[in-house]
Amino acid sequence: MLPVTDKVVGVDLGITDLMITSEGEKSGNPRHTRKYARKLAKAQRKLAKKKLGSSNRRKAKVKVARVHAKITDCRKDFLHKQSRRLVNENQVICVETLRIKNMIKNPKLAKHIADASWGELTRQIEYKSNWGGRTFVAIDQWFPSSKRCSCCGYIAGKMSLNVRSWTCPECATVLDRDCNAAENIKRQGMSLIAFGEHVSGIGPVPVSCSR
Repeated sequence: MLPVTDKVVGVDLGITDLMITSEGEKSGNPRHTRKYARKLAKAQRKLAKKKLGSSNRRKAKVKVARVHAKITDCRKDFLHKQSRRLVNENQVICVETLRIKNMIKNPKLAKHIADASWGELTRQIEYKSNWGGRTFVAIDQWFPSSKRCSCCGYIAGKMSLNVRSWTCPECATVLDRDCNAAENIKRQGMSLIAFGEHVSGIGPVPVSCSR
């Protein structure tokens, strides 16, 4: 069990930044697949030239497998560090849920989404929260976190992914899309706790969150 803290955080998931918190922190995204793309392509080209069944082909396959393993290890290490820090620092973690299987059908985003490993990150945050006595709140995928103004509650219409900031026509607040979404996720999570919905690993909840 981790020491009790009074911090509550909302987490928005993205590609440019893997994690954006309601505190305005952006994690960045190492893009491990792209980092090792040339090395992997070179190893795969060499493999393709080797004779089927030969010892040289077996050696080439091992080299390709090693590059894949390196990408996987780097990705897991980054996700573990991010999720561990998030759970250590916050008593309540509110995270949006995404329909990754549907999103990955987009050919332009498929590779980036797969490399981001949102599902694995969410899984790690949840099990570490349960283990550490934290509260994990899953926000419904249809909740309009990006389109709702966190200042006045106005909900904008359809918003394309290339819109990274927008001005609320109701209160004239200029909003960073991701930070605004994270703040809305946090507030929605605080509301869900009161009803016990989509919540796991219930631990001590900060007073400001239980009201």
